[in-house]
Amino acid sequence: MSTAEILALPAMMAEIGRKARAAASVLAFASAERKHAALVGAAQALNTARVELLEANALDMQAAETKGISKAFLDRLLLTDKRIDAMIDGLRTIAELPDPVGRVMAEWTRPNGLVMSRVSTPLGVIGVIFESRPNVTADAGALTLKSGNAVILRGGSDSAHSSRAIHACLVAGLKSAGLPETCIQIVPTTDREAVGEMLRGLDGNIDVIVPRGGKTLVARVQNEARVPVFAHLEGICHTYLDASANPKMAVDVTVNAKMRRTGVCGATETLLVHEFLLPSVGKSVVEALIAKGCEIRGDARIQALIPTAIPATEEDWHTEYEDAIISVKVVKDVGEAIAHINTYSSHHTEAIISEDSAAVQRFFTEIDSAILLHNASTQFADGGEFGFGGEIGIATGKFHARGPVGVEQLTTFKYLVRGSGQTRP
Repeated sequence: MSTAEILALPAMMAEIGRKARAAASVLAFASAERKHAALVGAAQALNTARVELLEANALDMQAAETKGISKAFLDRLLLTDKRIDAMIDGLRTIAELPDPVGRVMAEWTRPNGLVMSRVSTPLGVIGVIFESRPNVTADAGALTLKSGNAVILRGGSDSAHSSRAIHACLVAGLKSAGLPETCIQIVPTTDREAVGEMLRGLDGNIDVIVPRGGKTLVARVQNEARVPVFAHLEGICHTYLDASANPKMAVDVTVNAKMRRTGVCGATETLLVHEFLLPSVGKSVVEALIAKGCEIRGDARIQALIPTAIPATEEDWHTEYEDAIISVKVVKDVGEAIAHINTYSSHHTEAIISEDSAAVQRFFTEIDSAILLHNASTQFADGGEFGFGGEIGIATGKFHARGPVGVEQLTTFKYLVRGSGQTRP
């Protein structure tokens, strides 16, 4: 960037912040019907613009391939007709959700006659910083719109063409519904200093930051942000095969949990196998993973059972591979599985495959991750699968939002107190 451009960037970002705040004040009171119309209009625009979307994505894919980007990264970046269909379905699903703004969350009457209610309201302005997944543009734009929040999107340079093409469709939806185009803004530069400006809050005009990307991005956001952050640093997810696991289910669920899409944050990275299952079901599961092209990094007992297994190191238990690699450990019981998970988990998603209700209850009680599953793949860690229509991210913290962040998690609340002349003694 030239010196003039560097000097102009803070002013440009500040203006984006001011426009977002102004748009938020309009959107907070927009009718459910108008927000619905904007989302349906955006879905229609995406469908109409398929050729333009695929052409824009081809430019991003070509540039990424020239850089020698990994297969996992390329998979996250790729747009196909099927993935465009998924974005359209997500927008339409979000459009049909109940309006989360103005919900009476609780209501009670005090002995003095005061009637108190807690009512949901938008957060205000959301800043979303993401890297390679262009579909985040649609998810974030739709979820923030439905929840009455303005959003500032800052995508990575690798997905710039795709994100801008999707954003244009969201803007078309806003225009068709008579809502300000600035309800959903995209930062027009890929300069990293724009991220710094957002993390500083744009003169108080950003209320929450949501990072979607790799460990380096999320760590920077968490370290530098001067506003609240909804985020997860890593998706170190576990699947535990209990002694009572159904053999076929153990194979099917584990292979799906690891290999359906290896680059998503809900992919299982560590498999824990009860020692009772090791020579039978455990071996079958590991062999099924190998047959799908998965590299096995195992402890001593796995290495003895599977000659091709690579010795697992301490670092492996801490690693989110985002690739066709899995670390495997043999444990003596559910207690040892829980202890391992509580030591190495990133508090994202864990699953137990078991027919023992006591083991399942202990697993659910003693593990403090955002999402726990019984007899189901960890790849269900997704807002769409939760019925949210999509997600703006997965939050692993404990304040305000946890797990998939959908429309309800993008609201806060205020108290309305109705009296009849009461005074406090």
